[in-house]
Amino acid sequence: MKSETEAVISLKPDIDDLVPPEASPQSVGEPGNVPSFPKVLRRRLDNFFSDRNISPKADRTMWVKIALGLAVLAGSWIALYALNPGSWKFVAVYLLNGLAQTFLLLNIAHDSNHNAISSVSSVNKVLNYVFDVCGINSYMWRILHHRGHHSCINLHGEDDALTGRRIFRFTPHELRAPLQRFQHIYALFFYALFSLDYVFLRDFESFFFPSHGYLKRTKHPVREYAILFAGKGFYLTYMIILPVVLLRKSPLLVALAFVLTHIIVGLTVSLVFQTTHTVDSTYFPSNRSEFDNGVYHIFATTADYATNSPLVGWLAGGLNHHIVHHLCPFVCHTHYPSLTRIVKETAEEFGVPYRQHPTMRRAIRHHLILLKRLGSEA
Repeated sequence: MKSETEAVISLKPDIDDLVPPEASPQSVGEPGNVPSFPKVLRRRLDNFFSDRNISPKADRTMWVKIALGLAVLAGSWIALYALNPGSWKFVAVYLLNGLAQTFLLLNIAHDSNHNAISSVSSVNKVLNYVFDVCGINSYMWRILHHRGHHSCINLHGEDDALTGRRIFRFTPHELRAPLQRFQHIYALFFYALFSLDYVFLRDFESFFFPSHGYLKRTKHPVREYAILFAGKGFYLTYMIILPVVLLRKSPLLVALAFVLTHIIVGLTVSLVFQTTHTVDSTYFPSNRSEFDNGVYHIFATTADYATNSPLVGWLAGGLNHHIVHHLCPFVCHTHYPSLTRIVKETAEEFGVPYRQHPTMRRAIRHHLILLKRLGSEA
């Protein structure tokens, strides 16, 4: 049991994270004989699992979610080909598949990407291909998400989540463009294109025209190039080509269903993530050295929302408990609600600000407030 409980936040991840593997430097002015907030928090989070003798990996609830998500994904496609429904029923079932993809991305692909589902690496690896089934390259997502986000939260020029392509200004350290004055107005439109961007552009740009220095320095295995093209081909075949060829649906109808599916996926995934770091209460460090400990960095740059809503947590893969996610990236998200209570209590005890919004709607509102402010201020 010890080997699994250590995986909470005390083991070194595959790619360096902000949370150090062992005891880290105390904050400035902190007496040596006084337990530091990071150490106490780390011990309490680890003890949650050791005291109860439970695994930080997938529990029964998680395996039910995995089975349900995969069943809806497969069942919707079986229904399409077995029943060959008429135009609008076809679109409805197609969109059900899109909802299943959204659920799988947030609940299964993301956790498997962090090796949080199983202590057996091959199980996580297989489930991580859910990304590829949904048209997103799992290998590149892992690099961008770990090295390009978890290791550099809200750092301009490093955090891939802050890449606005001159359409958005997500950080005060970025120069403002005139168009961005209206970014809070057009934001939802572009968020709806998020997954389409990944399917057709972002993955290929990251492989062949990288903008980040760490991507330029990375030599990708030939195998990953093959998986990139095979995955895209497989996805576009079953999403677009087969409905036209086998079901003889109008290419226009299939294209409509395809775009509507990506609007659902893109808008949902974008808002689930954007409301955790880019809101008007979070901080945007100018460099990595601003905090003596990565735990303080996480608390300053991350916000939770709707943590008292089991429904939001269930549908969003626990990502509304985002501070815990960054503190415990190797822990299955079904444990997050319990860990969040520990985080809240410990932060209050040590006087560390804990950022949260009571509802997802409120979090979205404060994200748009930040966009409006960044679009107006120089």
